[in-house]
Amino acid sequence: MKLTTGYSTCPNDTFIFYAMVHAKVDTEGLEFMPVLGDVEYLNKKAFDAELQITKLSYHAYAHVSDNYMILDSGSALGRGNGPLLLSKDALAADEEQLKGLKVAIPGKYTTAGLLLGIAFPEIKDKPEYLFSDIEDAVLSGEVDAGLAIHENRFTYQSRGLHKIIDLGEYWEEKFDLPIPLGGIVISRDLPSGIIKKVNRVLKRSVEYAFRNKDNVMPYVKKYAQEMDEQVMLKHIGLYVNDFTLDLGEEGRQAVRKMLEIASEKELIAGFPEALFVSDM
Repeated sequence: MKLTTGYSTCPNDTFIFYAMVHAKVDTEGLEFMPVLGDVEYLNKKAFDAELQITKLSYHAYAHVSDNYMILDSGSALGRGNGPLLLSKDALAADEEQLKGLKVAIPGKYTTAGLLLGIAFPEIKDKPEYLFSDIEDAVLSGEVDAGLAIHENRFTYQSRGLHKIIDLGEYWEEKFDLPIPLGGIVISRDLPSGIIKKVNRVLKRSVEYAFRNKDNVMPYVKKYAQEMDEQVMLKHIGLYVNDFTLDLGEEGRQAVRKMLEIASEKELIAGFPEALFVSDM
């Protein structure tokens, strides 16, 4: 059986998907057809139910949770890896000072955008940019501030930008949970047997990547050609961890808490009780 499989070109995604899309592990008879794009592109594909398996920001997942379930492996959760709110000039993380700012976000349905809404609901002017263009937009003065995600977390200081707040630290201090950024989801329309197969195959793919980094890195570099290898490795080290191997109870609790808070603040409409493949 062939399954459309969406993931981004970011190092953490190509790292964990390499083995399953190249059949380097037992795929249990399944064939995975890759569809690569940035996270917002994948989010929109999922809104149209065009992908059977896909990486999604957890914000986007909240809007398609009736159609998809979260797989146990592949998630980007952790501590100290949240989006950064950056500015050209040093600013304090003060609600009154920030409420009138024009803030670039990496997509309406990104978890970064959701966290900004949770932390600073008074910020209303939030134009969308490709994540890799946000630093330039801040430096040029097109916007007053911007949310840095992915490898831009490691490069902003070299470009003279200032951190206003780490929204990951905000989340961790407020809720004492790891921050759930994105996960791998699967269509609820697939037979339960196929869903469970994919759950097992994805875990094998993550395990393979941990054990065989030298084999995986050429694929990672292929889609991150402009990125320094040390930045790639830092990126992978930040977003691929024990939660990527298995969400576990703490990871599931973090995801559920984020959806609950977003629902309470009316940033999302709601979500079903059964979210995870492990709930089946």
